[in-house]
Amino acid sequence: QLQLVESGGGLVQPGGSLRVSCAASGFTLDYYAIGWFRQAPGKEREGVSCIRGTEGRTFYADSVKGRFTISRDNAKNTVYLQMNSLKPEDTAVYYCAARRYGCSLSRTDFASWGEGTQVTVSS
Repeated sequence: QLQLVESGGGLVQPGGSLRVSCAASGFTLDYYAIGWFRQAPGKEREGVSCIRGTEGRTFYADSVKGRFTISRDNAKNTVYLQMNSLKPEDTAVYYCAARRYGCSLSRTDFASWGEGTQVTVSS
């Protein structure tokens, strides 16, 4: 059974860094794309970043380009999202999701989701 578990969220000051993790089980990353999404209170869930399962090509939303980096460790079956230069508007619950093959930043393209981890950027 495909499962995704996020971890690493927390409270960080503006300008700080945080790394969140997405541990996958029940499947291997080689043939799946993993996306990171976030949802702030009162807002829709939005795509942040995605990494393809085959060649590892990465995609980013404009709002995080240059600040966030997605990566994966196939040996640990884990995908990471390194977040630097964090802003208060990055505050949200961060979710990872999986789909076969190609990347997408649209939440409707993903059927398998984790429970999320809270990231709060505040002084």
